Amino acid sequence: MALGLRNVGEDERNGDGNPILDADDGEELMHVQPGVSVALGNRAADSSSGTLFISTKRVVWLSDVDRSKGYGVDFVSVSLHAVSRDPEAYSSPCIYCQIDRGDDADEESDGSDSECDGDLDLSKVSEMRLIPSDPNQLDNLFDIFCECAALNPEPGEEAEEENGWIFGDEQMNEATEGEDASEWCFSEDLANPIGHANGGHDLAHSVLELQINDQRFEDAEEMGHEGHDAHQ
Repeated sequence: MALGLRNVGEDERNGDGNPILDADDGEELMHVQPGVSVALGNRAADSSSGTLFISTKRVVWLSDVDRSKGYGVDFVSVSLHAVSRDPEAYSSPCIYCQIDRGDDADEESDGSDSECDGDLDLSKVSEMRLIPSDPNQLDNLFDIFCECAALNPEPGEEAEEENGWIFGDEQMNEATEGEDASEWCFSEDLANPIGHANGGHDLAHSVLELQINDQRFEDAEEMGHEGHDAHQ
């Protein structure tokens, strides 16, 4: 299973124009969303609309106009996905995906708009935005992303999952480097966050747990002071 974004050509479509699934690997189609545009890196959205296919293994966007044009990425390469509705972060409401290009990727490249022979070099793309023509579909798409991402944890991550998923300050700075903070839209309802990192529990759950623990510490401290005053 290759890391990073890759082309999905006409030879990878079936007679109906849909992506050919890897049935031997247990891949199943979970959702089809027509009327979706895609924007890679810092480029503007593709001028041709397409159809988004979400399977148990990957995300595939196929152009409705050009059967040779399509992009696919395995869920194990989608290190983070979130809903973006802030027009200052991006002009259209979208699903923002951060893509892991693998250890062999050029660390000095920004991975946003690198080109090779005039064409976009997909091996250097680290960001993808999926823009549905109907913004009301964003939350549903996000939920499906979360469900499928949970089916594809990163290798060797099972032990980490036991302790939940928490972004440290350094990790958050690295993840959002070069991005407007408003790009990351998390729901104010901590029980239903709009943001997710592949392979672990959501950030809001960790924050909520931390708040509960903080309250316990405060209660214990108050009880300690009361007991001390009573002895005096």
